[in-house]
Amino acid sequence: MGQVLADGKHIVFKFVWRTTNALLVLCLAGMVYSAGWEYSVRQYLQGFSDAVVPAYATPEQKVEAILSWMRSGPPRAVAINPDALSQRDPETTLNYKQLLSVCGTATNAFLNLARSSGLSVRRLLLLTPERTTKHVVAEVLLNENWVIVDPTYRIMMRDKQGRMLNRHDLQNPVLFEEAISAVSNYPAVYDYATFAHVRIARLPLQGLHVRALLDKIYAGWDEVIDWSLLLERESFFVLCVFIAGSSFLLFLRELMAWFADRRLKIPRFHLRAHFARAGAAFFGAPEIKQ
Repeated sequence: MGQVLADGKHIVFKFVWRTTNALLVLCLAGMVYSAGWEYSVRQYLQGFSDAVVPAYATPEQKVEAILSWMRSGPPRAVAINPDALSQRDPETTLNYKQLLSVCGTATNAFLNLARSSGLSVRRLLLLTPERTTKHVVAEVLLNENWVIVDPTYRIMMRDKQGRMLNRHDLQNPVLFEEAISAVSNYPAVYDYATFAHVRIARLPLQGLHVRALLDKIYAGWDEVIDWSLLLERESFFVLCVFIAGSSFLLFLRELMAWFADRRLKIPRFHLRAHFARAGAAFFGAPEIKQ
């Protein structure tokens, strides 16, 4: 009876072991593919930004150059069905007129060009009291100050004296009015009373108060990581998913290998040992029999 149970455990283990190895191979292949995809996207963006932004411009001039291109650049393609366009593909958001007119994708286009130009940037969500998104803008780090840029309206937020404003400045109604006066019919509801870099409410975990929990664990967690790159560039997101999946499966494989060697006593193929012996045989000096 004990032998039957042992054989059953061995069969289950071998099935899980082979499945894990197969998934690991798929994840590693996906990681290589997505790394190439992300590299090609970065090369495309680098070439695009080189054509738009002067090589020796100051950080502020780089921002103005990108906004100028968005404001009065060459004619853009018009899609018959804009809803069918990928909103997280930089090559799409930079080239279609409809996407450059919507706050989310216009900001995405700005962030990609600014990042490729060497600027530190991130997106900022302006929220309603119910914490739904009403507008999306960008923050750019200039002179150690995260100033606000609104790519949809092609402006950098400034007061009457021309001082660049950050999100805390724009919570002042007077400064907010001065900033939006540069654009006719700018919606006054796009204020900065409530904002976030990541809207946790979009996840099916709102009832668990995830944001409050994360704020207690590490205040400012949503500003540490460039969430805009992860959430708004499809190639980078896919790469991160495959890296995370490969890391998890490698850890699981090591755990299962330990379990097979120490607990089940199952003989298995030791890849590293075989590679080591093959390397020693290939690079070592040949033995000459006397």
